Amino acid sequence: MKPTVAPFPATRLRRNRQSASLRALTRQHSFSVDDLIWPVFVMDGTDDETPVASMPGVTRKTVDRVAKAAIEAQTLGIPAICLFPYTGMEARTEDCAMAWDPNNLTNQAIRAIKDAAPDIAIMTDIALDPYNINGHDGFVENGEIVNDRTVEALVKMALAQADAGADILGPSDMMDGRIAAIRHALETEKHQNVTILSYTAKYASAFYGPFRDAVGASSALTGDKNTYQMDPGNSDEALRLVERDLSEGADMIMVKPGMPYLDVCRRVKDAFGVPTFAYQVSGEYAMLQAAVQNGWLNDEQVMMESLLAFKRAGCDGVLTYFAPAAAKILNR
Repeated sequence: MKPTVAPFPATRLRRNRQSASLRALTRQHSFSVDDLIWPVFVMDGTDDETPVASMPGVTRKTVDRVAKAAIEAQTLGIPAICLFPYTGMEARTEDCAMAWDPNNLTNQAIRAIKDAAPDIAIMTDIALDPYNINGHDGFVENGEIVNDRTVEALVKMALAQADAGADILGPSDMMDGRIAAIRHALETEKHQNVTILSYTAKYASAFYGPFRDAVGASSALTGDKNTYQMDPGNSDEALRLVERDLSEGADMIMVKPGMPYLDVCRRVKDAFGVPTFAYQVSGEYAMLQAAVQNGWLNDEQVMMESLLAFKRAGCDGVLTYFAPAAAKILNR
């Protein structure tokens, strides 16, 4: 008797992968230019830029060149640009007064971008570390990063940025209560339409090193940031922080870093369904660039795959230094 051969399973999952058109039809997630926020470093001077050695392809730009970068971003369809100032040690102080100076680098850049590229949204950073001689996001008193006094300063910083024309404020300091204080001040001063994208789940990560080089904070920082940034071992705490920041008036929330914390992005999106962003931070960018420069990875492929991972994890958008390069690929 001829042995009976079991029929091949009727479900062949490869059928939907056999051509580009079928793959496009069945793809769950995609990445578009609309999902990009471009972080840019601002420095003093005129018509100049300086490479950031630990971030290949990234430069610090003077205000006029930041305005030109904003025009480029607007042309590419990138919806938002995020500003980070570079401040030398000679300009840093214990009182951090430059943080809310109407003419500091960030506020100059906001006004320049509004003139040059009015259709692009301008996001800012709210934390004292670019101006603090101690390199911390808050005031340091007797070795402690104090919360409530720092929040008062952050409110002044937020109002100065809103007055300059910022569209999105990004409190990245991780002080308790700062969202409620900033939102109240914005409402009181008739800046009720200014959006808050809170760095809600910002971890005390080892992936920030190149960024600290870019803003001049590496040599300034004394100690670590473990008492105010999140423990990398925690994810339940992130949900508590999101719930709190939303209740205090945040419009959107962010997880930082990005790829090492995609599980947190997914949990946040599933739990709250609010606009959720991630920051593909400097260390993530530098690692990929180093591998590309060594010929170990394909630059375009790894860049786009890494960005797609954020969308698959539930993010609505990504802050990434790849933004201009990714936009050019997406616009082909």
